[in-house]
Amino acid sequence: MQLWNVQQDDHAVALLAEQHIEDPQLWPLLSRWRETVTKRSIGPRGRETLDKLMPRLLEELLNQPSPSAAFEPVSKVLEQILTRTTYLELLCENPGARQQLVSLCCASPWIAAQLAKFPMLLDELIDPAHLYDTTSLDDYPSELRQYLLRVPEDDMEQQMEALRQFKLSQQLKIAAADVTGVLPVMQVSDHLTFLAEAIIEQVVMQAWQQVAQRHGVPTYLEGNDTGFAVIGYGKLGGIELGYGSDLDLVFLYEAHASMANSLTNGDRPIEVGHFYLKLAQRILHLFSTRTTSGELYEVDMRLRPSGASGLMVSEITRFGEYQADEAWTWEHQALVRSRFVFGDNSLAVKFSRIRASVLEKPRDKGELKKAVREMRQKMRDHLLKVSEGTFDLKQSPGGIADIEFIAQYLVLANAHEYPELSIWSDNVRIFGVLAELELLPMMSAQHLTQSYCWLRDENHRLTLQQKPGQLPYTGVEEHAERVLNIYRTVLD
Repeated sequence: MQLWNVQQDDHAVALLAEQHIEDPQLWPLLSRWRETVTKRSIGPRGRETLDKLMPRLLEELLNQPSPSAAFEPVSKVLEQILTRTTYLELLCENPGARQQLVSLCCASPWIAAQLAKFPMLLDELIDPAHLYDTTSLDDYPSELRQYLLRVPEDDMEQQMEALRQFKLSQQLKIAAADVTGVLPVMQVSDHLTFLAEAIIEQVVMQAWQQVAQRHGVPTYLEGNDTGFAVIGYGKLGGIELGYGSDLDLVFLYEAHASMANSLTNGDRPIEVGHFYLKLAQRILHLFSTRTTSGELYEVDMRLRPSGASGLMVSEITRFGEYQADEAWTWEHQALVRSRFVFGDNSLAVKFSRIRASVLEKPRDKGELKKAVREMRQKMRDHLLKVSEGTFDLKQSPGGIADIEFIAQYLVLANAHEYPELSIWSDNVRIFGVLAELELLPMMSAQHLTQSYCWLRDENHRLTLQQKPGQLPYTGVEEHAERVLNIYRTVLD
């Protein structure tokens, strides 16, 4: 007797009791869902497949500690594919895919929501060995190039859709390895960051081809040079991306002084500055357009010179002048977490020189402390919104932002004497260098690194549970107190 085919409540209850399943919620959920499904217009082949699939799926669900809790996210995925018989057949014929569907939906509501929103991801579940074989960090660019070869080069829409599908399927693999404990937090962020970089490269190349086709390119460029660079700030710069993180980007270009007003060499020539502006707009368009698979990444450009009122793309010499003469302390703090992500080598060298010379400027430590503390307070007033007894992982005192501010202050205060502090953009390695130089006691550096990794790990975990990045203060107290003590020692 199959639970899926039972019509009467008492029969269902008896059947569950017979199988020693104590879950009073399951039958009401299942029978309600079955009623809803009956009203949906599904073709005869779809109905037949569903009737074959459900007993097999229920068998899988009944093995879970709480079958009703497991049924809920799984049923939401099924609702999205009821009219797509091929997906029902895929689950019907692949025990491995059914098993993965149930275990991943139970492990993470975020994964369940992704599968419901983008059913094409179900293809990834067919072969568990492939699913858990996370792409190695260096292979994202070549994997993406291979993936894009399936799509005609001149079909813009299909190219954009393919980029999004690649991101979604790779992100699913990372999340699957994450929830099953295969990948530790630092590696989750590494993977999400390297995936984003591979996508940035392709987006820039596509935008370049589209703008160049129309307007040609600046006449002074040689070979494959673009005279263009993408700088990553924030989590991308610090190699700390999470699921659903946006990308903080700044675009730079290089125009030799004598060529600044020269024209491009195409059928519709435009001034060089205008060419790079069009390129930047095109890149943003490729990132933000919504296709069937959603938008690619949300891009935040507010860290560019002069912020929201500044130009979308800056000439690199002008960028250097702005950083040296006009930027605020908080912009220099942001520069600590910046790094060159994609573009010509000549710009990589120039950017690295500008960044180092700005970070290594001599600063008055008293004034710097005051500016950093005030900025931290301003940020907290603006962004911290939690009730008593709740800890916001990022903004609460002793949280992620405090740790980042400690690193940024110590770099800006000491890089003048110790230029090796301007090498890294990620906090963990910055704390390592600070400890080696004895600018931070070894114990403090270890505490900060441990707390930082723990807080970020919790943040990933909560994202995968689709919960806000907050915890009861009692669970975080030990970490928060340590961080706060170090923050006060360093910045008071």
